[in-house]
Amino acid sequence: MTRRALLPTPADWTPALRSPGPDLLAGVIVALVALPLALGFGISSGLGAAAGLATAIIAGVVAAVFGGSRFQVSGPTGAMTVVLLPIVAEHGGPGVLAVGLMAGVMLVVLALAGVGRAVRYMPAPVIEGFTAGIAVVIALQQVPPALGIADAEGEKMWQLASDAISHYRDHPDPVPPATALLVAAAVLVGGRYLPKLPFALVAIVLATVVAGAAGLDLIRIGALPAGLPAPSLGFLDPTRLGSLIAPALAVAALAALESLLSATAADSMSVGTRHDPDRELFGQGLANIAAPLFGGVPATGAIARTAVNVRSGARTRLAALTHAVVLAALLYLAAPLVAHIPLAALAGVLLATTVRMVETASLAAIARTSRGDTAIMVITFAATVAFDLVTAVAVGVGIAVLIALRTVAREARLHRLPLDESDHLTEEHDLLRDHIVAYRLDGPLFFAAAHRFLLELAHVSDVRVVILRMSHLTALDTTGILALEDAIIELRRRDITVLMSGLRAEHHHRLAAFGALPGPDHLFTHTDDAVAYARGHLPDPVPGR
Repeated sequence: MTRRALLPTPADWTPALRSPGPDLLAGVIVALVALPLALGFGISSGLGAAAGLATAIIAGVVAAVFGGSRFQVSGPTGAMTVVLLPIVAEHGGPGVLAVGLMAGVMLVVLALAGVGRAVRYMPAPVIEGFTAGIAVVIALQQVPPALGIADAEGEKMWQLASDAISHYRDHPDPVPPATALLVAAAVLVGGRYLPKLPFALVAIVLATVVAGAAGLDLIRIGALPAGLPAPSLGFLDPTRLGSLIAPALAVAALAALESLLSATAADSMSVGTRHDPDRELFGQGLANIAAPLFGGVPATGAIARTAVNVRSGARTRLAALTHAVVLAALLYLAAPLVAHIPLAALAGVLLATTVRMVETASLAAIARTSRGDTAIMVITFAATVAFDLVTAVAVGVGIAVLIALRTVAREARLHRLPLDESDHLTEEHDLLRDHIVAYRLDGPLFFAAAHRFLLELAHVSDVRVVILRMSHLTALDTTGILALEDAIIELRRRDITVLMSGLRAEHHHRLAAFGALPGPDHLFTHTDDAVAYARGHLPDPVPGR
């Protein structure tokens, strides 16, 4: 992957300049949808609403220009807030900013290494499991503001929610949960019947106006700066960078995964488009390097906002860029108004978002079709809720790999074959069959199947020549080679001659490197030649056999 291939080109913007109208309109619509989400996820991350807006603006601009998808909308997301909360608790706000910048550098390195295409190998049950788990975690995260509790404590989200419920029982107030539920209902119902209208923003405005007019005692967002702060690297502490490498790796992994999944989803919703995964990683890397300079949290491609962008008629990158510019205008012009938004109203918007995140049809389809995939999905879901997203993905992928290896290993077969189908009734053939056997190796011979193969072949008895037909062998790893070598040694120890036929060039090279070939005189291109050799060079019987 060359650096030039990762950089923007004039062709990215030519269609937008010819007809900017649809993209400008789509960008405004996405900005109205993104505003409450940026505020809510900024607060949920622990750095505040201003950090969420800064992320949506800066990361939105950079990713729109340098990213690999024409539809991708980037900013703070619920999945990222789940990963950031423990980092905030342990390292504070400056630590989160440093982690974001380090993760950005890692994403750029991944892009230059060309690993963006690896996301296509992510198992679908893992994706569905952690998506559902993220939805639950975000919902639990909204319990304290939805109940009007400001001092809930807990290391995990379920602990935080439990503590908030305990506090609420001591001092119940029906107004915050009623506000959150009404806003969530308005967003869900309105989004179902009029999906292009920004019902989240409408519901928040109405909740803010009603709460202000009625003098309701609700926790508010609070004062916001009337603009972006000056760029600064003051959060970097060289003495602490070593302790931030592991969190940065987790953030980079999540940013890569979520962004590429979002870009893939955008491709599926449009016609004739395909994103560049390595360039997408490059753009997200630059976005995460830039956002912390202005006080922003780590960003990813946002699936919900990207979907709104596509459905609103976006055609080029101009829509995502417009969304960021509109948010910047709102920050500079309407910061005093935004400060009065009740946190319970934002909690309602995010609760509605969690409902939309879960694809029940996909979950049900997986549950109906495969017990193995169902197990992967459920375990990934549980690990996401109980631990964290990166752990959940690692566990889910690990289990998926083990199940896949088990399935592939079962495809490896050692078949005993007749030597001469046309003459199998003759007395000569019956006699030879007592001394010569042919086996065909089907499928891959690798570490998951090598032990079973070794047991099967090593227990051959009452024969003097074994012919191994290798033409159907599809894959061979080091463990398989060593198992094959052990089987040949065991057969030779029992005075059984081993011949091979149909050995592929790549397998011949690897077996020769390990000294696992039966010998140059015992290799044949065709099985018929091996059979003829065996009949003409049958070793003398061993006494007692």
